[in-house]
Amino acid sequence: MNSLKFLGVILLGLMIGCGNKTGKNTTDNGLEAQKQSQAKIGQEEPVKFPVYSFEDFEPLLHQNDDKTYVVNFWATWCKPCIAEMPYFERIHAEQKDNNVEVLLVSLDMPGMWKSRLEPFVEEKGMKSKVVILDDPKQNEWIPKVSEDWGGGIPATLIYNKDKRTFYEKGFTYEELNEALATFLN
Repeated sequence: MNSLKFLGVILLGLMIGCGNKTGKNTTDNGLEAQKQSQAKIGQEEPVKFPVYSFEDFEPLLHQNDDKTYVVNFWATWCKPCIAEMPYFERIHAEQKDNNVEVLLVSLDMPGMWKSRLEPFVEEKGMKSKVVILDDPKQNEWIPKVSEDWGGGIPATLIYNKDKRTFYEKGFTYEELNEALATFLN
């Protein structure tokens, strides 16, 4: 699927699946946003992952500590995202003791959180941190992640306090490991 068409699909999905947030500051690891999202879609059972608006999520893109962060934007309906997921899990397992943190940011729609996202993560035994980004104002937040991001997924931001690189592409394990190595040397 070409990048523009893919962007249209993701934007449509985000617009259909998301409502407005109250704008409340949620420094409680996304729990207030999670409650709001659950109430909107009538979920009785809480979602297993923190749910963020972009405003609450954005600080995770600007940590200024001794870690290197690998932030992957993905969805369960995105075949290239699913294909590369084992590589992020492998990086997490191999590099977690080297101050590398992998953060998997799901862009799945609210109706998919319980039916697809949770079963997928459980079935695959994923150990990386998973969060949900639920913000319909993608035209505002996509350029805040990277001016180079056209909105397609998979997309990955790798950064630390000294360097920041954005990739709008799928990775092989070797490519991901090589990209990460430039931050660790």
